[in-house]
Amino acid sequence: MDIIEKATVIHYHRHRIRTYSEGTAKALGWRGPESQTRRFEVLAGVGDLRGCSVLDVGCGHADLKAFLDRTASDVTYLGLDQMPEFVTEAQARYQDDPRATILQADFTTATLPEVDYVLASGALAYRCADPDFHLRMIERMWTVARRALGFNMLRKEVFPEHPLLVGHDLDQVVAFCKGLSGDVEVVEGYLDDDFTVFVRADGSTNPRIDMPSP
Repeated sequence: MDIIEKATVIHYHRHRIRTYSEGTAKALGWRGPESQTRRFEVLAGVGDLRGCSVLDVGCGHADLKAFLDRTASDVTYLGLDQMPEFVTEAQARYQDDPRATILQADFTTATLPEVDYVLASGALAYRCADPDFHLRMIERMWTVARRALGFNMLRKEVFPEHPLLVGHDLDQVVAFCKGLSGDVEVVEGYLDDDFTVFVRADGSTNPRIDMPSP
């Protein structure tokens, strides 16, 4: 993304902060906490996260950290986000947690640490003039994931003309990911505008999975 595209994303979220208040799921761009939590539930299926290190790309308020605290044990969490307001909120929430580190950083250019799992919820949802931006970011995240990468995307059929958000073609994304690993899993059906992809390091192949909507 170029500097104008990044500034547009920041302006979008600052407008939502003014509209919906700091610290809310809607300030992050979600319809509400329910859809955010549903995405987290699916992402957690990437593997056994207990005792592992997790990099949360585009972490927002580190809500994924709160979810993992309820569903996994002994997770070492690192969250990255470029929005200073989000990072300030997240750091305040977890300043006394020795297993949590939240940093202000642009994941598209920052040096990413190697971790067991890389997770990204909503980080690839923004429109970019570079048609291959999302693919380059997938590969960038994959290179630092020892065990697996999990990410969700908006569906192209639902977001064809949105001024800021962009949907992606599932078949194109899966074909690209299969060039990175022989173990690629797709989860669909949990929300009508979203899909999740897991790219694992063990080389086995998993079928596409459809999850019913709640």
